[in-house]
Amino acid sequence: MNRIGAKSDSGEGGEDPAHFVPEPNGDNPSAKIKQVASGRFGVTAEYLNHCEELEIKVAQGAKPGEGGQLPGMKVTKLIARLRHSTEGVTLISPPPHHDIYSIEDLAQLIYDLKQINPRCKVTVKLVASSGVGTIAAGVAKAKADIILISGHNGGTGASPATSIKYAGLPWEMGLTEAHQVLAMNKLRDRVTLRTDGGLRTGRDIVMAAMLGAEEFGIGTAALIAMGCIMVRQCQSNTCPVGVCTQDEDLRAKFTGNAEKVVNLITFYATEVREILASIGARSLNDVIGRADLLSQVSRGAEHLDDLDLNPLLIRVDGADDIVYDRAKERNVVPDTLDAEIVRDGSRFLQDGEKMQLSYAVQNTHRTVGTRTSSHIVSKFGMRNALQPDHLHVKLTGSAGQSLGAFAAPGLKLEVSGDANDYVGKGLSGGTIVVRPPMMSPLTAATNTIIGNTVLYGATDGYLFAAGKAGERFAVRNSGAKVVVEGCGTNGCEYMTGGTAVILGPIGANFGAGMTGGMAYLYDPEGLSPDLMNMESLVTCPVAEAHWEADLKGLVERHATETGSRKALDILQNWESEKANFVQVCPTEMLNKIPHPLGIESDLAVPAE
Repeated sequence: MNRIGAKSDSGEGGEDPAHFVPEPNGDNPSAKIKQVASGRFGVTAEYLNHCEELEIKVAQGAKPGEGGQLPGMKVTKLIARLRHSTEGVTLISPPPHHDIYSIEDLAQLIYDLKQINPRCKVTVKLVASSGVGTIAAGVAKAKADIILISGHNGGTGASPATSIKYAGLPWEMGLTEAHQVLAMNKLRDRVTLRTDGGLRTGRDIVMAAMLGAEEFGIGTAALIAMGCIMVRQCQSNTCPVGVCTQDEDLRAKFTGNAEKVVNLITFYATEVREILASIGARSLNDVIGRADLLSQVSRGAEHLDDLDLNPLLIRVDGADDIVYDRAKERNVVPDTLDAEIVRDGSRFLQDGEKMQLSYAVQNTHRTVGTRTSSHIVSKFGMRNALQPDHLHVKLTGSAGQSLGAFAAPGLKLEVSGDANDYVGKGLSGGTIVVRPPMMSPLTAATNTIIGNTVLYGATDGYLFAAGKAGERFAVRNSGAKVVVEGCGTNGCEYMTGGTAVILGPIGANFGAGMTGGMAYLYDPEGLSPDLMNMESLVTCPVAEAHWEADLKGLVERHATETGSRKALDILQNWESEKANFVQVCPTEMLNKIPHPLGIESDLAVPAE
C-alpha cells in the first residue's frame, strides 16, 4: 500500500518496531495508519509516533458493539512481545473503550492522540447504524479529522457467525446519513468521510463517492487477492492457505505478495476511470456527494421493489458549496502546559541535560507530559539510557484529565495535590507520583486522589498514588507497576501484565477477564474474595520469598515516593502485616510464571 501512495492499517495488535525502519529496496513496511482499539494492545508512545494517521476504532462493521478475543493458542512469542503479554495466554478486547463513555470522552482521547503525535490526523471508525449521523456530528465537533463509516459486509472472518449473518447494516445507509447530517449542520467541511465494509469493484467506489465518501477502504478484496479463500475459520488457527494462522507449516502455504495488491488497486483505478468517463466526469472529485446521479432501479422482485431508497439519495441544501479537500491540515487543538515544559526543558530535549521543573497546575491543564513524551521518543527513542527522573516535572494543584498519558522513559511527573481521570493512560515507561499536599488535613488512605480509568492500556512504567483510585483501575494494564491505597469497581479488568498493589479496599468485580500480571490486595478484614470475579483467578497468601520481595519492594518505593502514612505503618510491622496481603493470579498464568505461588494443586483452578 505504501508503494502506491495508499495507506495500510496496523489493526489493533500493535506493530513490530523493526517495521519502522525502511527496507534496503526502499519499501516501508510501517503502517501509515496505526489503530487505537479497545484492547490498546501495543499502543506505546513509540507506536503512536510512527504514522501519518491514528485511527480510534470505536466499533467494527461486522460485529458492532462486540469485543474480540485472541485464543491463547494463537498468541505466539512474537504476538506476545508486540502486545506486551504472555505467550499462550488468551487476550480479550473489551466491547467498549473504557475511556469513552460520551462524546466528551472521545474528544479527550482525540486530544491525547494529537498531543502524543503533533503531526498526524485522527480518524474515528464508526459503524453503519441508525442514528450514526448524530454521532458523526459529535465526532466532528470533537476535532476528529476523518470519520470512517464501516459496513456489515466486510470485517473479520473471526466474527461470530450470528454477527456476520444478522448484525450490522450496509455502508450505504450509514454513509448517506453521516454525510447528510454533517452537511445540514455545516460540519461537512471539517472532516473527510471514508467508508469500507464490502467495497468489491470500481463501481462500488464510484457509488460510495456519489453518496459522500472521499476515501475508500479495501480489506477483504485485498486478502482474496493475496490468496484468502474465505473458509471463515480464522479463529481456529487452521487457515488452509496460511493467511490467518500462526502455524508455521500452514504459513508456508501463503503465496501472497505486494504485487498482487498493487495489481488489484490498479484494476480498481482503471474501472473507476472508465465509469467516470462514461458519465462525463473528469475525476472522482467531480462526483463526491452527487447523489443526484443515482436512481433506484427495479429488480423485478416484489420483495425488493417494496424498498424505498430515496432517503439515501437526498441532497442537502447548500451541498454545492461544500469544499472537499483531503489535503487540508488537521483540525487544531489547543496547547496544554506542555508548551511551557518543552520550552523550559529545551536543554534536556536538545542535549540530554538532567533537569527539574516546577509548575502550578489546574484541572484545565489536560494531558500534561504527553507532548513532552513525543519529543523524548523523537529525540532519544524508547530504549534510551535516560534515568527514570531525567526530566523531573513537579506540579502543585489539581491536574486535569490524562495526566501522564503515554509518558515515555526518562520523564517523571510528581503532583502535590490530586488528578482527574485517565492518569497514566497508555503509560509507556515514565513515572507518575501523586500525593496530597504536605499541609492537607485529609487522611490520604480514605480519600480518592486520582480519578477513573487509571493506567488504561499501560505498557511500562510506575505509578504511585497516596490515596484511592476511582472505577476501572488498571483496566487492560499490560506492564506498568502501580501502588494505590484503594480502588473502585472493575479494578484490574482485562489486565494482561504488570503488577498492582492495592493497600486498601477494592470495589466489586475485581479482576474480571484478567489473564496476566499479578495483584496484591491488603485485606486485613478478609473481604476481598466476595468482591473478586473468581471465574479466572486464584488467590493465596504471599508465601514465597520471590513474591514477598516483589511486593515489599513496591511498598517501600511507594513510601519513599509519596510519604504514605499507610505504607510506612505496614512496613514498620511487616512480619505481621504481610499475612494480611492476598496474592491474586490469573489461572492461565499458573504454568507460565517463573516462580511458584506456594499453593496446593487443587487450589490452582478457578473457584466454582
